[in-house]
Amino acid sequence: MQRKAYVPGAVVLLAALLAACTGSSGSGGAAEDSKAGSATTSAPAAQPGKYRTLSDACGAVSHDTLDSLLPGIKQIADQEQRDRAYAGEAAATYNNDRRSGCRWKAESPGATDHLFVDLERVVSYDNTVSDDSRAQEVYATKEKAANLPEPPSASATGASSAASGTATASAPPSPSASASGSASASDSANPSATETPTGLEPRTLDGLGDEAFLDDQLSTAEQRTVTVVFRTSNVIVTIEYDEQPATTTQAPDSKDMQDKARKLAQQLAGSLG
Repeated sequence: MQRKAYVPGAVVLLAALLAACTGSSGSGGAAEDSKAGSATTSAPAAQPGKYRTLSDACGAVSHDTLDSLLPGIKQIADQEQRDRAYAGEAAATYNNDRRSGCRWKAESPGATDHLFVDLERVVSYDNTVSDDSRAQEVYATKEKAANLPEPPSASATGASSAASGTATASAPPSPSASASGSASASDSANPSATETPTGLEPRTLDGLGDEAFLDDQLSTAEQRTVTVVFRTSNVIVTIEYDEQPATTTQAPDSKDMQDKARKLAQQLAGSLG
């Protein structure tokens, strides 16, 4: 008896099944590629910051500047000890391209001075947030923590001027009364006004990096600490300069310390490029 051949039919069925599977797989792959491409084009990566590396903080301050801020260094008789004082002490860090800090200290008969410089390169690990935007957030946190006093409002200034004019018209105040009145108004606006001269209170600064502020604090032991913080692109620089006088009879001069700290800040901002 002749046997029927079923092989060709099986082959046709197998081929049809393979074709169906191949078509389904190809369609799914195309859909995935399309989705990936669409996500990439709709959410491009944020721009990286201007700075990719950091300079060494201990080498960022010149000897002349250290002589100005820390006059006790020049008075060190031993050359080796003086060289170590100029070199400073590097702050511990896990990545010098992300953070670099350095401390200096010098004693003189009149006072003990300390200087700390911190360079921080901010990097955003969120592809949708640029390094600059992340640096702005970090800077804003530092400024908020400084708790700077609010600048006088235009309305308050106008009211003060009007009151002053009225007082002048009725009876010119004596110099002592004027000084007392000014101090009282300043004290009510800023509790630390008695510690920091008028016009030198903690405040934001113009013309230094993209944004900057200065803080000035005096302890009960007459130790004055001036802090300047500024941001340039994705790098934040912090300068802390303090002086402890040998005696507590007179506090360190606020203007002198602020001027020195701001001058150093301008030098560091220029070195960043």
